[in-house]
Amino acid sequence: MAKKLYRSQKDRMLAGICGGLGEYFGVDSTIVRLITVAAILSLGAGILFYIIAWVIVPLEPTLQ
Repeated sequence: MAKKLYRSQKDRMLAGICGGLGEYFGVDSTIVRLITVAAILSLGAGILFYIIAWVIVPLEPTLQ
C-alpha cells in the first residue's frame, strides 16, 4: 500500500500541512514547522509553498 500525503487533523496549528508532512516523512512535525518558518523568513517562497499545499493537499480522512 502506497503512502499518501494528507493534511493532518490531529497535529495541526494552521492548516495541518506541517503535521501531514511530518507524518508522511516520519519526522517530528516541530522540525517541519521550523524548516517552514526558516524558508518563509529567508526566502519568502515558503509562504507561497504553504498556501499552494493548503489548496492542493487533501484533508486526512476521518475514521468513524
